[in-house]
Amino acid sequence: NDKLGAKIRRAETEKVPYALVFGAKESELRAVSVRSRAKGDEGQCSLTEFIAKVKNEVLTRALTSRKSVS
Repeated sequence: NDKLGAKIRRAETEKVPYALVFGAKESELRAVSVRSRAKGDEGQCSLTEFIAKVKNEVLTRALTSRKSVS
């Protein structure tokens, strides 16, 4: 029942690595909007592109650097 902003904030406080937004606009474009814990809003990409990126991170055990907090 939460609004989108509340869901995004909850994901950030729960330290979820990635939050994907899939709404009407993304459905038309066959894409997802990606928010990462490390970089924040990463924009849109295709779902298959996102899956490939995450698989690569898992296989290489890559850790993305967190954004600095000033």
